[in-house]
Amino acid sequence: MKLFFVSLGCDKNLVDSEKMLALLAEQNIEITEEPKEAEIIIVNTCGFIHDAKEESIETILEMAEYKKTGKCISLIVTGCLAQRYAEEMQKEIEEVDVVVGTAAYDQIFEAVKESLEGRREPVMESLDYLPKHLTRRLGSRTGSYSSYLKIAEGCNKRCTYCIIPYLRGNYRSVPMEKLLAEAKDLADQGVKELILVAQETTVYGIDLYKKKMLPELLHRLCAIKGIVWIRLLYCYPEEITPELVQVMKEEKKICHYLDMPIQHSSDRILKKMGRRTNRKELLDKIEILRTEIPDIVLRTTLITGFPGETQEDFEEMLSFVDMVGFERLGVFPYSPEEGTPAAEMEDQIDEEVKKQRRDAIMELQQEISFDFEADCVGEKLLVMIEGYLPDEHAYVGRTYMDAPGIDGYIFIKSGEALMSGDFAEAVVTGSDEYDLIGELYEEHESAE
Repeated sequence: MKLFFVSLGCDKNLVDSEKMLALLAEQNIEITEEPKEAEIIIVNTCGFIHDAKEESIETILEMAEYKKTGKCISLIVTGCLAQRYAEEMQKEIEEVDVVVGTAAYDQIFEAVKESLEGRREPVMESLDYLPKHLTRRLGSRTGSYSSYLKIAEGCNKRCTYCIIPYLRGNYRSVPMEKLLAEAKDLADQGVKELILVAQETTVYGIDLYKKKMLPELLHRLCAIKGIVWIRLLYCYPEEITPELVQVMKEEKKICHYLDMPIQHSSDRILKKMGRRTNRKELLDKIEILRTEIPDIVLRTTLITGFPGETQEDFEEMLSFVDMVGFERLGVFPYSPEEGTPAAEMEDQIDEEVKKQRRDAIMELQQEISFDFEADCVGEKLLVMIEGYLPDEHAYVGRTYMDAPGIDGYIFIKSGEALMSGDFAEAVVTGSDEYDLIGELYEEHESAE
């Protein structure tokens, strides 16, 4: 039988998708890129914010049409939206055969069998359950030379705006030996960049080993042959320890790049959000990081229009962004999520105001980014080549400063043939708001 698979949402969801695909491929199910040719269609959904839920529902309805126009006989829905609305989904969308919860993705083949046999019972596990760890993954969809390594499931933080703990459960670290085996397998497949992800990476191991073990995990990942870069995402500022900073300084494979979501800078709003830090602590942590690792690139995310956010709160955040000058930054208008404390709070902000505030921060960030990129001109940087743009006669790649899919690129003119996955040294010769232009270092030297 042929299978068509749609993966929506975050990078953690993508890892689940790759593992489900591997499980199904082991059962001789053929993967196709043509939904009209597939007897089985699986949609791995996201349910994090309103827009993501809408996209998931639209995709499910689109795939449901192939029961009429294609060969589809089994439509399966997995992921966060499936976990959240399992009963409603099967009731409202009759084409959906089986729903699989977030903690049960390791049972995807059983779900496929059940659907083909005409059974429609949801496949669910307790959110305390850690799915069977699968070292094998089918085709890293990040790009064959970069891959996400999900080091934990769930979250214990309970921020008042966030639905994830209700969909993914409490924090459960994946045992270190299993992560090392998975990372080695990825390296053997040609992966050169590991991107560590979880709802929060910084508290890895606290449940299994009774202490934060991210520094130890990083040391051991750095010993794996073939891995060139290791990148850290989702590091909560209050959990960044001196030991973590030290390992980033010591280990040459760890990119001097840190994704550190802060969400706001007003003490009043941070408290309402249930965040475990304040403005002064944020500034202190940023100063430590930049002092200890002078070339570090910091990425953060912010939320505008949280319930009760005044114009004064917003302007304080705008001023914070201007003062700190994050090299990378994303902003999201607050999305009230059913079942979260924040959704029930008074003083909800008008949607238009949320978006105006988001746009104002992004306009400022564009100026900050433009200046930062311009300051890179003249620097020599290591670049991972990701492809070639024939119309531009240029290679496209990333430096340590850019994570795939969310940050910028460097475009390199070169007469030398390069392959995707190659690493090359380039001199930055130009820039715009988010991207760099460069030349291969050897060619730049000879041109001089």
